[in-house]
Amino acid sequence: MHSLVRRYIKTAIAFLVIGLAIGVWMIARRELYGAYATPFETSAHTHALLVGFVMEMILGVALWLFPRPEKGNVRYSPRVAETAYWLLTVGTAVRVVGELARPFTASLILRWLIVLCGVGQTAGLMLFFYTMWPRIRPLGSATREKAGERF
Repeated sequence: MHSLVRRYIKTAIAFLVIGLAIGVWMIARRELYGAYATPFETSAHTHALLVGFVMEMILGVALWLFPRPEKGNVRYSPRVAETAYWLLTVGTAVRVVGELARPFTASLILRWLIVLCGVGQTAGLMLFFYTMWPRIRPLGSATREKAGERF
């Protein structure tokens, strides 16, 4: 397993732990103190789990399992996949922290930071799939499908 794949998967697990901790904190506050989660806390929880955990896990496994790029392919680049990792990871981490801090301040700087991190998340995902697109291709399955095999 390549180091970038391990980084995606281990980062996904870290975001799972963070998302679960935020969820436990929110449910304890609601049930024990009657304090319902703010939309910002809900957003932080959702982004930690869905973008941080689910998407990073999917991207790591895709990077690991998809066929290698064809010889002469210039579109796939491990550097681009790594850039996508950093955009997604930093964007998600800062967004989670920013959303958790948001109920305590209406700072314009913090609001812009949250927006920019959302753009970073989007850019990271788009960049990843841009570089991975040529790796989404049939290998042996195309031959088996032509022979009538269904799976």
